[in-house]
Amino acid sequence: MYRLTSLLTVLALGMFTSAVPLTVPLGATGRSLTISADGQSITVGNQTVKLSEVMAHGASCEAGGTGAVANSSTATSTNAKAIYFMTNSAKNSIVALKVAADGTLSNGSITATGGAGMSGLDSTGAPAAPDSIFSQGAVKVTGNTLVAVNPGSNTLSMFTISVHDPTHLTIVGKPVSTLGEFPLSVAVSASLSMACVANSGFKAGIACFSMSPQKGLTPLDRSLRPFSLNQTTPPTGPFNTVSQTFFNADSSALLTTVKGTPALNTTGFLSVFPVSNGAVGKRDVRSSPMGTAVLFGTALLPDSTNIFVTDASFGSATLSLSSANIASVSASTKIAGQAATCWATFSDVTGTAFVTDVGVNRLVEVDTITGQLVNELSLDNGNPGMIDLVSKGNFVYALSPGNSTTKAAVAVFDVSAGRGMAKAVQNFVLEGVADSAQGMTSF
Repeated sequence: MYRLTSLLTVLALGMFTSAVPLTVPLGATGRSLTISADGQSITVGNQTVKLSEVMAHGASCEAGGTGAVANSSTATSTNAKAIYFMTNSAKNSIVALKVAADGTLSNGSITATGGAGMSGLDSTGAPAAPDSIFSQGAVKVTGNTLVAVNPGSNTLSMFTISVHDPTHLTIVGKPVSTLGEFPLSVAVSASLSMACVANSGFKAGIACFSMSPQKGLTPLDRSLRPFSLNQTTPPTGPFNTVSQTFFNADSSALLTTVKGTPALNTTGFLSVFPVSNGAVGKRDVRSSPMGTAVLFGTALLPDSTNIFVTDASFGSATLSLSSANIASVSASTKIAGQAATCWATFSDVTGTAFVTDVGVNRLVEVDTITGQLVNELSLDNGNPGMIDLVSKGNFVYALSPGNSTTKAAVAVFDVSAGRGMAKAVQNFVLEGVADSAQGMTSF
């Protein structure tokens, strides 16, 4: 089969002998491809590009006859181009950091969400810190769309990400009401063009929205899918709050983890709302897997319906879902010396999960099949601990929100050497970012 650049070259050469525009029908589509008389441009429908640019781009992707070069190009393309989190300050904003080819970070941009941040309360009634909203997934990316929660204004904001500069964000439409109070986690589905947000305040539950690059977010619900948490706004946590909402791999279900309160002998639960005909159902199935109590962050596992979760009471677990959407534990990992293991991500490079702890400054690697603790990487970068994190290509990025004496930072880990070989390569200190920062996602 001809490569596109080869085909266009042949057609272009033909133009020099015919000196008239050449039009080629595109099968049964009713459309056609036209090459200009001078052989310098091609037109399909109402889109025209310069042929020389297309051919030059194709030449730049040549493997040069060596498989190693092709593989290197493929690996590089899987790495992040930018990472994002939110300040969760009174004027909530998205912080976008540039990612270099070697995975390291540099300053990018700060873009207002049009909404307000807010911290939950700790057991003394003071603003919670450093985990200010008790959740994973406050900011999410799908395609070139970014969605973020605004806990203080009970709204959700949507942005488009520039394909030329991924740190350049443009808000689409206006922030929309989440129908509840204290939104703290958002799920996005490209196939459904949908975002669903979890609220965890006095009005707790799930609301969903359609996503449009032109209109932004449009409500799909008139009322919440409720969670009866008997909370306040802001909520007192971290116990008895929503942790994370997320779609499964094929967007056939919307799942949410909710924490229990061990001191009161109440267990958390996993909620599963089925998705049918492109709509999230109104009734969920809830289960409390044996041995779990404070279900928190999650990571989807490749080629599996299993879910990797953290549990702040002991470490992490892998959950299996039955055909009735009842969860059970298939593997469990007790992490010695943990304070609050709450956030999780899965690396396709290592085939393992990584978890973080807000009270212990280390990156812990776990085998999601057996529950084996693969590696504990203790850090000496001065961070008090880490919260939300994301894995992209050869790197893992973890947010440390800091505290009253330590600035917020993002720790960068290189996992390209494979299982058990993660190494810290940068601790990017953030200027002007408060210790309420939350979320972590990538483009």
